[in-house]
Amino acid sequence: MTVATLERKPEFAQVVRDHLEAVHAYVAYLVGNRSVAEDLTATTFEKALRHWARFDPRRASARTWLCAIARSVALDHFRSEDRRRRREDAYALRQEFEIADPGFGDGLSPELESALASLSAGEREVIALRVLLEMEAETAAHLLGISRSACSMRLSRALEKLSERVASDVQAR
Repeated sequence: MTVATLERKPEFAQVVRDHLEAVHAYVAYLVGNRSVAEDLTATTFEKALRHWARFDPRRASARTWLCAIARSVALDHFRSEDRRRRREDAYALRQEFEIADPGFGDGLSPELESALASLSAGEREVIALRVLLEMEAETAAHLLGISRSACSMRLSRALEKLSERVASDVQAR
């Protein structure tokens, strides 16, 4: 293999410029909260910088690599939040008050926000990857650790569920 056929590794600063918005959007759809998404996006790029020497452009695009890191960061966040919520719920039961769930943020219609909130994290994730980030089915499937057909099926079902819930919310008004 000649040097000309090898993919050249881009500069990290350029990768950040090229993919910051997409990674932030992906994380925002995963967690459903823009301020949390900002923190997790920062953590993603911090982790990416620490592991930049491991990035191999022949194995995956920078965007795919960053999304894999972002997914890992988001999953860590979900596990941490789950533990925190269980502690808070136990405290809330003792104090007899309810904890409100955070929303997705500004810019979404109430119907869409409600419909997105009703989807599972996995359904929101596949929509974020395939629709929001316009990621290829094969790449999204690889990132999710599922087959291409399973990814397509999950997307189809999630979009159908989202469409039904938005329609029912609109009809209810």
